Amino acid sequence: MERSEVADNTAPDIEYSPSSRGRGIGRIIVAVYGIFAVSASARAGYQILTKFSEAPFAYILSAVAAVVYIVATVAMARRGVPSWYVTLGAVLVELVGVLVVGTLSILAPQDFAQDTVWSVYGRGYGFVPLVLPFIGLAWLYTNRPRKVEHAAGR
Repeated sequence: MERSEVADNTAPDIEYSPSSRGRGIGRIIVAVYGIFAVSASARAGYQILTKFSEAPFAYILSAVAAVVYIVATVAMARRGVPSWYVTLGAVLVELVGVLVVGTLSILAPQDFAQDTVWSVYGRGYGFVPLVLPFIGLAWLYTNRPRKVEHAAGR
């Protein structure tokens, strides 16, 4: 008996169907995350390079948002269970970020001399940053990895 056969018979495997990323809503979600990754990166880069001293806190937050969108996009576009978990982590960080920064930008506007991607829940981006993580989490839930038992005679 080969080693792989022993492993197949002793523990369930995780099944993951990556095909949903390449079709329909999955493709649209990956594209929107990609657009936000490019947009947030360009905005943060420009702000940090040209006027960092005006609002360093806000511009660093924009850079953090950019990194989160980049990680989410790359992980979402990749196949496999580890990428699914990285995507989940990035989308959760995104959700917490937009809720915390959005709330703080309303409660303490003096700390936000300039807007970030997540200021006032993404008002400058049509509130898409507020809605996007909920869509991402719903999509991740419907495309989550599942344990499957393999037949003994395989």
